[in-house]
Amino acid sequence: ILLRPLSNFEIPNRLDVERSLVTEPNRPTKQTTNMRYMMIVKLTEDSEVRRNYEAGKPPSAELMMAVGQLCEKMTADATLLGTGGLLPFAKGARIRATKGKLSVTDGPFIESKEVIGGYAILQADSKEAAIQMGKDFLQIHLDVLGAAYEAEMEVREMSEAPEHSPEHTVCTANTQSA
Repeated sequence: ILLRPLSNFEIPNRLDVERSLVTEPNRPTKQTTNMRYMMIVKLTEDSEVRRNYEAGKPPSAELMMAVGQLCEKMTADATLLGTGGLLPFAKGARIRATKGKLSVTDGPFIESKEVIGGYAILQADSKEAAIQMGKDFLQIHLDVLGAAYEAEMEVREMSEAPEHSPEHTVCTANTQSA
């Protein structure tokens, strides 16, 4: 079994990029300062957007076009590494570890105060730049959906520590016989 990153494409590890600069001196150095961030969009409790989301209604075509244009721009700028919307939590499950035991609960989860509607993984030179990208994304929602739109977004830096990189993953059991 070999665990891979979340996406289908390789996200360069910052240490590998820095090592390659030693052997490839003509390579641009901008990548050594870039950090990866995850933007997590949380739908506000008791909002119309959340009710529509929980009912499985897709976003409007106008919103999808506006978000698509921003995503195209960010992909061209090499700042957007991946995105994903999540299906309503009624279609999901929770796995909980408590008192040494695992339990599984199928959705919906009545006690859920926060519902994560989607995420984006981006590359930015600073936390401030990542926050600005998040503000741009939420502003599109306000522009299209109006003042009734309520959500919040977390912007969190992703770990770049060597022990968290794919090549240091513990679960690399070889399934082939010797």
